[in-house]
Amino acid sequence: MWVTLKTIRLLIGLGLVATPACALAGAWTLRDGDGILIVSVTPSTAPEAFIGSKSLSPTYGKIEAQALVEYGLTDKLTLIFSPSLDDIHIGAPTNASRTGLGYTEFGGRYNFLAIDNWVVSAQATLRAPGTSDYLNPAAIGYTSVQVDMRGLVGYSFNIGPMPAFVDGQLAERYSDSGPPSEVHGDLTLGVRVLPRLLALGQSFSVISEGNHLPVFSSYNYSKAQLSLVYDLSKQWSVQAGAFTTYEEHNALEEKGIVAALWFRF
Repeated sequence: MWVTLKTIRLLIGLGLVATPACALAGAWTLRDGDGILIVSVTPSTAPEAFIGSKSLSPTYGKIEAQALVEYGLTDKLTLIFSPSLDDIHIGAPTNASRTGLGYTEFGGRYNFLAIDNWVVSAQATLRAPGTSDYLNPAAIGYTSVQVDMRGLVGYSFNIGPMPAFVDGQLAERYSDSGPPSEVHGDLTLGVRVLPRLLALGQSFSVISEGNHLPVFSSYNYSKAQLSLVYDLSKQWSVQAGAFTTYEEHNALEEKGIVAALWFRF
């Protein structure tokens, strides 16, 4: 039973930190004095999980509520603060649940270079865990302090009459305990298909750096997300979309929906 129980706990733990972000930060920084608040809700489930090529079927469900606040301290430096709440339920054979704080992330993004349509930035954030209860399987992945260091490159262009942009991010996420450190690669294509409607296609990939046995073996997964952001006014926007896992190894096959409210100030 070691393989079954421990493996399912590992896969569930990966699911805790695997939900894609519904907010688009990107390489661009906010102007001095400008800010944005994005409040999102992301229900997800994992009907299957994979260890190697073997499929397991843990019952896993999660609802995450997240707030993202970004504020332009200067034209080049944007401050970031993002708390979250999670409700997690795991079925047999683990049978565990948890409701409470997820990760709270804070830090900043600095614009090093802006030439023509190109932007190059660097971002650093500290991720504070929402619990220290490492004995609860539903808390696996949420008990370690993490540091996320990433480089971001953005490019804006037109597709016919439609404004568009591409944003690429490469990150190293260090963890002081629990899961191993990870490499993150995120890619976003945004196209303003109508004056008030922005279409987003995003990919989120994670590769572990080695393993932390006996609980965490090496893993990797990639998720795709499609969403639409509709501008109700200059200040308010709504976002809706869905995501799914399209590649995984020792990870959950997670899928879900995203809904968010944007407020610019």
